[in-house]
Amino acid sequence: MFISAFFDYLLLGFDSTFGRIPLFKVPLRAAGKISHTSLPRHAVFPGPWDEYIKAPSNRSYIQPDKIWHVEGPTLLPDAVLRHHGSASSMTLNPGGLVILEFAENIAGRACLHVSSTSKSQIHLALAYSESPRFAGRLPDATTDRQERDLPLYLPIDRTGITCVRPDFVRGAFKYLTIYLPEHPPKLEDIWSENESPPASPDFRDARPDSHQKHLGVHDETSHHHEHSRRISISSVYVNCTAFPSNPNPRAYTGYFSSSSTLLNRIWYSGAYTLQLTTIDPAEGSALIDYNRRVDQNHSPQGSWYSNFTIANGTAVTTDGAKRDRMAYPGDMAIAVPGIAVSTYDMVAVRTALDSLFIRQYADGGLPYAGPPMGYSGEFSDTYHMHTLLGVWNYILFTDDVPWLQTHWGAYLQAFEYSLAKVDRTGLFHVTSTNDWLRPGMTGHNLEATSLMYYVLQLTVRLAVEVVKDPYARAQLGRWQDVAQRMQRGMELLWCDERGLYGDNVGRRGCGGRDECTPQDGNSWALISGIISNRTRRSTVSTNLRKRWTKYGAPATEFPNVISPFASSFELLAHCAAGNHDAAVELSELMWGYMLDGDGFTNSTCVEGYRIDGDIQYPAYWSSSRNSHAHGWSTGPTMVLMTEILGIHLETPLGRTCRIEPHLTKWLKGARGGFATGLGRFEVMVRRMAVKGAGPVEVLDVETPAGSGGKVVFGAETWDVGGGKSRYVRFLDDGDARVEKVATDWKESELVEDDGWEQPEVEERRVGVVDWEALEENYVKGP
Repeated sequence: MFISAFFDYLLLGFDSTFGRIPLFKVPLRAAGKISHTSLPRHAVFPGPWDEYIKAPSNRSYIQPDKIWHVEGPTLLPDAVLRHHGSASSMTLNPGGLVILEFAENIAGRACLHVSSTSKSQIHLALAYSESPRFAGRLPDATTDRQERDLPLYLPIDRTGITCVRPDFVRGAFKYLTIYLPEHPPKLEDIWSENESPPASPDFRDARPDSHQKHLGVHDETSHHHEHSRRISISSVYVNCTAFPSNPNPRAYTGYFSSSSTLLNRIWYSGAYTLQLTTIDPAEGSALIDYNRRVDQNHSPQGSWYSNFTIANGTAVTTDGAKRDRMAYPGDMAIAVPGIAVSTYDMVAVRTALDSLFIRQYADGGLPYAGPPMGYSGEFSDTYHMHTLLGVWNYILFTDDVPWLQTHWGAYLQAFEYSLAKVDRTGLFHVTSTNDWLRPGMTGHNLEATSLMYYVLQLTVRLAVEVVKDPYARAQLGRWQDVAQRMQRGMELLWCDERGLYGDNVGRRGCGGRDECTPQDGNSWALISGIISNRTRRSTVSTNLRKRWTKYGAPATEFPNVISPFASSFELLAHCAAGNHDAAVELSELMWGYMLDGDGFTNSTCVEGYRIDGDIQYPAYWSSSRNSHAHGWSTGPTMVLMTEILGIHLETPLGRTCRIEPHLTKWLKGARGGFATGLGRFEVMVRRMAVKGAGPVEVLDVETPAGSGGKVVFGAETWDVGGGKSRYVRFLDDGDARVEKVATDWKESELVEDDGWEQPEVEERRVGVVDWEALEENYVKGP
């Protein structure tokens, strides 16, 4: 989608801070430092783009925006809405129900301001849902044990403010159902909670008491008349508990803005998703059945809570806001760079990494995920390597060398553990089937091999450039021999007829019984740099794009699935192959559907969905279990910043950087930036025309003092130091001539390029569901 009246937007889309300054006239700013341990309380780059920020201005008082549905004897439901001006109250009589819709997917504790109620205690039933499809008397689901969670009964016996207990924070919802049952609920319907004992000696702050108690007191001897049961509520609000690191959720440390309104929405939806998935560590793990292995809870089937301590610290990044609310390293591969360029909440990243390293196994393996996993040997070869990738990303954006030195021995042990699985074939031999729930993770695997190659390159850089470890330096020759062997081994997986790599050697390889050319593995083959042949890189990118359907890129390794996780890697893969057009095209095609499609939240990034566009994620038999705010689905937030605007940090904090923008055929202009502990990095690139000289691209760059590197623009490369610089690329010379000009170059010499038109969007078929395979691949377990 592209808004053709782009310059109308430039004249209308202002923030009051800048008055009537067009979007691309807002000047680049002088560089200023920030700290990842003390986040700024105000936006680092305020501007007209702030209108896209989804985070609330007042996190402690978020009111509903609309009435979604009303049933039974309910009076004045509009009284509890955000824009309602009168002092009236909503009244529920027995059988009365209202479903409230919030402006965005949100998280936290629901609170009611009760203006009047019955003399006897009553119980209101609450149900939560991220998707409108499951807005009703039952919540959506957090586990697979039953199709929907149980409603939460809230006891009311007085006027004033009543909130659900902190144990019952709901991690994500856009729809809140409140109803007064026709008859008082029975005691067994008011499900009880067994408070968790300490999860382990490593997490002693979990929950101190473990006595059984009910959520409210129900007097079975009270048989008051039905007509006496009523309640009036003057306001309903949510106290948002997500993103605890910063009291101002709108204090972004990065921004993105372009000529595509849709791309702008996509970038900020990813940033907001990453805020919702960052939580208080004491409010973790929605998998109560899995928690039971550690905390011995007796919570009944269908119940839910958020009171398992998953890490030590004040904030931690997790996989999903509603579920699983755990530290999964695979998710962090996408989430960490996205956090770094939007909110810089790197302390939450460090907390997640600590929760993984603290449970490292004796053989060097790292757990599949943080607590409650890590107590029973849970392991994944790929997620193990994603933890190591997480270390690189954390160090790249923070330069927290003391932390790295503390973990360096454990890191090297983990690295050598994986390196030993590269055998004489030159391929990584997988010993665990666990991955991102996709089937077929076995044998000599493409994704694992490519990921290992990538981690090897990054480990060399950490060892030589950051830690300067003499032992590691002594291993460089051996490590390089393994890398070369891996490049040769990749030929065993190449399927010449397909123009893609096979999943593994054997039945899922070229010509095998279950031949599969996976999205994740082929994407990682491009990202990792293991493919040295430029023509082959282009071939893989082209053939990945050919498989797109109406609703996105299919993950062929997981039948019926469109995975924003694997597709986030595909975005990076196209950029690695020089096909930046495809990255922007897929972002708008797929993430645009996630924002505007039926059944989604229109504000956050969903875990996955079915190939025909349905909101069921085929990993789960219950469609309501799908997480609509999942960190692994936020790829465009990183990619638009680092690949399209082209702001690459080459060394920690960006002391060495590379600026290499790719505006692509889909955009007329784009700008953005982010800050690190060194200062601010900002880029603006736009299509214009020079009077008498034809169409040009104009690039403005600002980097902080202490940063140096290269600007790559068209066919030219320039040295860059801290400060401002401008470059003009003349497009009618075959992209060959780039002129560097002074920063005081007259803006009046630029005029709008009237000759540019956005290309037509290609029509694609709807994917066809394989119903037999759908049932075969449902994940078993909580």
